[in-house]
Amino acid sequence: MSAYRQTYIETNGIRLHVAEQGDGPLVLLCHGFPETSHAWRHQLGALARAGFRAVAPDLRGYGSSECPAAIGQYTTLHVVADLVALVDVLGERDAVVVGNDWGATIAWQAAMLRPDRFRAVAALGVPMMGRAPMAPSRLFPKTDQTWFYTHYFSEPGLAETELERDVAATLRKIYFSASGDVGVRDANTPNPFGLLLRSGGLLDSLNDPSSLPAWLAPADLDRFVQAFSVSGFRGGLNYYRNLDRNWEVQAAFEGLLIEVPALYLVGERDTGLAVPGMHDIIGAMPQIVPNLRASRVVPRAGHWLQQEAPDFVNSALIEFLREL
Repeated sequence: MSAYRQTYIETNGIRLHVAEQGDGPLVLLCHGFPETSHAWRHQLGALARAGFRAVAPDLRGYGSSECPAAIGQYTTLHVVADLVALVDVLGERDAVVVGNDWGATIAWQAAMLRPDRFRAVAALGVPMMGRAPMAPSRLFPKTDQTWFYTHYFSEPGLAETELERDVAATLRKIYFSASGDVGVRDANTPNPFGLLLRSGGLLDSLNDPSSLPAWLAPADLDRFVQAFSVSGFRGGLNYYRNLDRNWEVQAAFEGLLIEVPALYLVGERDTGLAVPGMHDIIGAMPQIVPNLRASRVVPRAGHWLQQEAPDFVNSALIEFLREL
């Protein structure tokens, strides 16, 4: 494993912990939930050896970065602002932004809103989608007996209590259940991150593997466990608590396209592909991402793409970066 540098940077009024390696054109790597910058451990060295400056921050609320108290300080605009300021503090004019899961959503928004600062975008797992016809709280299903997992995450204090009870078990279950190790996923596959019983929680429906997947070494799991044992899950959950607020402000950007060069990668067994209509959304991306250079499916991989299939991701990223 490569030895990356770790430091703290004051940016946009918040203190961010960042991992960095290499010199050359800047590439920002944005993790998802529940991850930290350590999720990009395989990419930092590979990008550095290819001649790039790879920087992976713990996003606000995660890892060793600051965790603002107010829920409203976790909108996509706040995180994009952190990235813009980070590019400045690093002494660069612009960067390529790469993201997985929530990080992919942030990366798409950054490229759409500030193409002057983010000259290209690569997204893993989450495709670029147009603005929904209604607020997510109304769009996602909710009854007296069940609710979509985002509703569960949106109740302050509720999910934290469950997820923080045993951090190691929580991460083992989530990482395994969203990985390609579970097997084939399609529209007929039950999605463990879909509807939840109101009488239970998220972890009740997830399997605790008897052994870790081959892509997740015990030492790496320990890094994640240590990080969330200190930070807790509240910061990451606050991103979900701003889904409606994000939807409201996106009305101001209705009709904007992603004009910069783009790359999209998705695991063949990503949990998102079990969502009805997701393949149609991915197929329609060129309408809102006209400079989409490639859209590739990674065989047998799941949601944690850069960790599960690092060789594929590194090769695709470096090819994309060199063609810019």
